[in-house]
Amino acid sequence: MLEALERINRELGTTTVVITHNADIARMSDRVIRLSSGAVAETYRNPDKKLPRDLHW
Repeated sequence: MLEALERINRELGTTTVVITHNADIARMSDRVIRLSSGAVAETYRNPDKKLPRDLHW
């Protein structure tokens, strides 16, 4: 499923929002927004974006 999301995002140039507690999945994103107690705690651009096949979780 992560491969399909990555391919659609790359080929169509769409924005995809993935909400997860799995920090490793965030490694494939362009931008990460971390929430804490319902508020934005941190946001950053991912300088080392990974492909889904490169994730180990």
